Amino acid sequence: MKNKNVVIIGGNSGIGKSVVEQLNSLGANIFSYSKSGRLGKQLDVTRDFEAMEGLPEIIDGVVYCPGSINLKPFHRFSLEDFRQDYEVNVMGAIKVLQACLKGLKKSNSASVILYSTVAVSVGLGFHSSISSAKGALEGLAKSLAAEWAPLKIRVNVIAPSLTDTPLASGLLGNDEKKEASNKRHPLGRYGQPEDIASSTVFLLSDQSSWMTGQVLHLDGGLSSIKSM
Repeated sequence: MKNKNVVIIGGNSGIGKSVVEQLNSLGANIFSYSKSGRLGKQLDVTRDFEAMEGLPEIIDGVVYCPGSINLKPFHRFSLEDFRQDYEVNVMGAIKVLQACLKGLKKSNSASVILYSTVAVSVGLGFHSSISSAKGALEGLAKSLAAEWAPLKIRVNVIAPSLTDTPLASGLLGNDEKKEASNKRHPLGRYGQPEDIASSTVFLLSDQSSWMTGQVLHLDGGLSSIKSM
């Protein structure tokens, strides 16, 4: 990753922060954007935009971190709830990728990483809004992977289960909740930001140069195996 230009949206905390730390240690050039603009440029992905200030001419990687956790029974979701989840998780990614495409085309080994959720592959109650939005994101990623393959731009998705980030603080707010979350995962623990960040760096690197259009399930086994 040395001297590669990586654009990260939402790198101030959680998974994004861990990705930035790992990429910095490998010598990558980080171009960070967030709603607060605290560690880079300011960007509100829910607003309309066509260009992003400060992008490098050549973009070797894009990591789109913004997400949402809005869990409640389906009958309590408003249409605005669905729209908001879609704006953050899907439309924001679309706008970022459209703004970055020119730079991605100039790289010899560009890689795009999007984040989904285990709830797309496993039916989980109270997840109807976020699983709908992330399902759309997975569809977008696979279509772009096909369309951009001739341009040598790879597009992959990481689908985590519950991970210890500020966004998930309400679900891991005390020891009882943490233990319950551990027990739900076959490997006996919920995720850490470093788990997801390490796989993100792998997907950005040339070590995954023959991998595109994939959904990588990092969920402690939740989506594929059942505990004894």
